[in-house]
Amino acid sequence: MIILGIDPGYAIVGFGVIKYEANRFSVIDYGAITTPAGMPFVERLDIIYKELNVLFKKYKPEAMAIEKLFYNTNAKTVIDVAQARGVTVLAAYQNNAEIFEYTPLQVKQSVVGYGRAEKKQVQEMIRVILNLEKVPKPDDTADALAMAICHAHSSGSLMGRLKNIK
Repeated sequence: MIILGIDPGYAIVGFGVIKYEANRFSVIDYGAITTPAGMPFVERLDIIYKELNVLFKKYKPEAMAIEKLFYNTNAKTVIDVAQARGVTVLAAYQNNAEIFEYTPLQVKQSVVGYGRAEKKQVQEMIRVILNLEKVPKPDDTADALAMAICHAHSSGSLMGRLKNIK
């Protein structure tokens, strides 16, 4: 199974594409889609949408795992991230990828085995699980790879199938 993990945002969208077969991981690609500060917001959304479509067409993931949105203290930020997340989900839907969402706690539990793990612990486990020389940067990219790993671990279980948001 090819899985696209996404860490949603509007300045930086982290992505990680992995292949998971017979309990083995292989990294296909990872990186970040970035949009310049000061650019009109709708143009930032357009860049995100178009770049995601390129990824979907290139790698043809069967599933996309994305972070479940949570509210922080800045309402404007959460609304803007929600809009970027919306174009991300739309791109997945239009490219026939199943869409799954996970909370940060679920991702940490799946990757590290402890839901309250520190960011550095998660990043090191990503490096180990995926057999990478170093932790992927920026952090959004590592978070996206963690999202993909979480889905790989969850996809064989009934709980994984219930998290589909389509």
